[in-house]
Amino acid sequence: METYNLVLAGLFGLLFGSFLNVVIIRIPKGESIVFGASHCIHCNTPLKPWHNIPLFSWIFLGGKCAFCKAKIDWQYPLVELLTMSIFIAVALKYGLSFNALFIALSFSMLLALSFIDLKYKMVPDSLNLLAIVFAVLGAGNLLGIMQNFENALLFTGGFTLLRFALSYYMTSSVYRAGLKTKTSWNKHYDRTPFLEAMGEGDIMVAATMGALLGIPLGLFAIFLSALLALPVMLIVLNRSKEEQRIPYVPFLALATFLVFVFDSEVLHFIEGL
Repeated sequence: METYNLVLAGLFGLLFGSFLNVVIIRIPKGESIVFGASHCIHCNTPLKPWHNIPLFSWIFLGGKCAFCKAKIDWQYPLVELLTMSIFIAVALKYGLSFNALFIALSFSMLLALSFIDLKYKMVPDSLNLLAIVFAVLGAGNLLGIMQNFENALLFTGGFTLLRFALSYYMTSSVYRAGLKTKTSWNKHYDRTPFLEAMGEGDIMVAATMGALLGIPLGLFAIFLSALLALPVMLIVLNRSKEEQRIPYVPFLALATFLVFVFDSEVLHFIEGL
């Protein structure tokens, strides 16, 4: 692929990454992502146009606000760099095309969801739905779109069934443990909470994974996400219940992107098994 096209894809990724930072900051707060000028979150001073140049402004300002000198969150350059990498990676596989744009936008939504999940432990439905729609449209033709939609539905159903089964098992285990403490005074009083094994947001992300990767690669990505999350889960095993609530969307998103980039190698590995 021509270097010019890759540079173009990278620049567009930087620009979209700058907008993605606005999405990550404002959507969890219920603020508009369209109206309201960009401003410093510390001193609320409106930013000048040259303060909003993706990545370069952060470098030239030394990572500090031009007005109050407060440190600019590392999230801003990181999101811009990651979004640029997404657009370049997709352009390397599909060139500059509409289906490549939709795929890159879908991965960008997953990136935004990952940062929001890490920061606020929430998964906005609006971004999740956009990720699914972009992933389905990434096929580029009607037959492919229908196939992507079918894969999304299959993964949604599979994750929903898995959620129900795990939640039932966890709740039943707690209930059986509670029976041992029953007395004649409380035998008719059940305070067993219903335990959720995974959130609805994870199920919607699974739909995006199915649309982007298809069945074999999507299943491998789910397995890979569990491997990526395992070391973190072991680290927080003996910590408080709040600290044990690990945001899982970042692991699903990272696994999906890795499998997408190395899809040929993963397919050869699966066939070898």
